[in-house]
Amino acid sequence: MAYVTFKGQPVTLVGNEVKVGDKAPDFTVLDQNLQEVTLADTKGHVRLISVVPSLDTGVCDAQTRRFNEEAAKLDNVKVLTISVDLPFAQKRWCGAAGIENVQVLSDHRDVSFGQAYGVLIKELRLLARAVFVIDSNDTVTYVEYVPEVTNHPNYEAAIEAAKAAK
Repeated sequence: MAYVTFKGQPVTLVGNEVKVGDKAPDFTVLDQNLQEVTLADTKGHVRLISVVPSLDTGVCDAQTRRFNEEAAKLDNVKVLTISVDLPFAQKRWCGAAGIENVQVLSDHRDVSFGQAYGVLIKELRLLARAVFVIDSNDTVTYVEYVPEVTNHPNYEAAIEAAKAAK
């Protein structure tokens, strides 16, 4: 299991750690109109999944804005940001931030994604910061569980992995 800290304190991650080469686990999250979205909804595309605890924090805000900028430059790559923020809060935040190239999704209802990808923080019911790249055949090609939840991910490595995936 991945080991992460939140503000320097160890936290417990619930679910299964995902590794490069694994078949990407399915999940069900909600879009900003409360419609279910699953992994299969993006089949045939490379997926870069950016996982954040809450859009209303500085690092999560910066992470989502950075991947929004990069998404416009990536061919055949769907960029998803997943948090446990309510879909209504996500919609408000995306409107205020001008997010147009990333699909922002909520794992609030079932924490299905959090458990399937091993990023659900038991003590806080938030998702740990992570990035996953999944190729068009649903194989995981890149995984980063950010060791300290309040730190930034390795943007360059994730973007290069998304470009390299087929």
